[in-house]
Amino acid sequence: MLQTVDTLLRANDVIIKTVRSNSQGVAEALVQCQESAIALGTYIDTLDEKYTSLVHVLEDYCENIYQMSENLSDENLCRKVSKKIQKQLTGLQNSIKYDLPEDRKEVVFLPYKASMWDSLESVWKAADADENTDAYVIPIPYFDKNPDGTFREEHYEGDQYPAYVPVARYDEYDLKTRRPDVIYIHNPYDECNHVTSVHPYFYSKNLRNFTDKLVYIPYFILGEIEPDNQAAIDGMKHFCFLPGTIYAHQVIVQSENMRQIYINEYIKAAKEMGLPGEHVDRKFLEKKFLGTGSPKIDKVLNTRKEDLEIPAEWLKIIEKPDGSWKKIVFYNTSVSALLQHGEKMLRKMESVFEIFKVNRDEVALLWRPHPLIQATIESMRPRMWEGYQEIRDRYVAEGWGIYDDTADLDRAVVLSDAYYGDGSSVVRLFQMAGKVVMMQIFDRESVL
Repeated sequence: MLQTVDTLLRANDVIIKTVRSNSQGVAEALVQCQESAIALGTYIDTLDEKYTSLVHVLEDYCENIYQMSENLSDENLCRKVSKKIQKQLTGLQNSIKYDLPEDRKEVVFLPYKASMWDSLESVWKAADADENTDAYVIPIPYFDKNPDGTFREEHYEGDQYPAYVPVARYDEYDLKTRRPDVIYIHNPYDECNHVTSVHPYFYSKNLRNFTDKLVYIPYFILGEIEPDNQAAIDGMKHFCFLPGTIYAHQVIVQSENMRQIYINEYIKAAKEMGLPGEHVDRKFLEKKFLGTGSPKIDKVLNTRKEDLEIPAEWLKIIEKPDGSWKKIVFYNTSVSALLQHGEKMLRKMESVFEIFKVNRDEVALLWRPHPLIQATIESMRPRMWEGYQEIRDRYVAEGWGIYDDTADLDRAVVLSDAYYGDGSSVVRLFQMAGKVVMMQIFDRESVL
């Protein structure tokens, strides 16, 4: 709140200095001042009734702003009104500093897929535990895309979050009016994803207008790369320069090495596009990008197998007749592998399932396909969808293995003894947990 009043005081000073030379700019600034005052008044109105007088001060301030906007051609009148505004804001500043309860911080988390919530959860837990912070988890809607880029089916997964996470409705929280201190996102794509899109209202380029601190944390983690390994960097550099990294005030990545890679590749891309100023200012970007780690790793390392809630139908597959457990192998099929290999990938999946089916008395297979496979194939390889669906439905119907399409990735990682499948950010989670990783290659399998 104090920050808002300080901003209004500075704006008043600038406005009166430029009223003669830039009346159009002053008019726009007055509108923004009025909107900020209304938002502040709305918040104060939610507090105890004894603070109602402060709301009246803001109402008078808005009236003075209106009088000034109607008389921009009269410089003397504008100066008189400006003095009134100065007194109002100074008094309001003192009241907030000494009379109002301690200034609270409002932090908003905007996940879209529940299965990606782990990329934000540890940050939310820290904010939620702070007695001076109000933390809101607000799942937002997203759409599948048609091959031509138009929106298809709308999805909302607000009912799929853990029971301990209080969820607020996106259509009941007004970002513009509330203007939270911080907004966290994990979707960097805006309109640039060919398969899905969050609702355009929640594009990073728009969210930036509703807060002074938009923070982007990737929903994925990557294999670690040395900053001088350009061949490896070329395979992931597209992640470094996306709307989320461009419009966010801060970007948090998984390590210091990855931070340096993001900064280097961001500058290269910005120069190629001819972007000026902060986009090519290394000192600025050193503050914007932080390599403090991924909440996804926090989640896996802090989840204990004994605390997991395991479905009864899974236990029937996992347990041996004597009550002991089989080894559990996490099988991951990725979007990129299906797009790259097509029908060959489908035949590979059938072969894998047959091998694990034969050995089901000793090993339990937990198949967790990438959650965007259906949307991706239907959008980009519609002819392949029927074949994939047939394999999936047969696997589920036979019931000898686990099919996990829930939002809880971390349960599957903690439960499993080893990883087998395509290259994926999940590989890094297994490595951090000290578990065996076997990569799916079409001619052989290799243990890393």
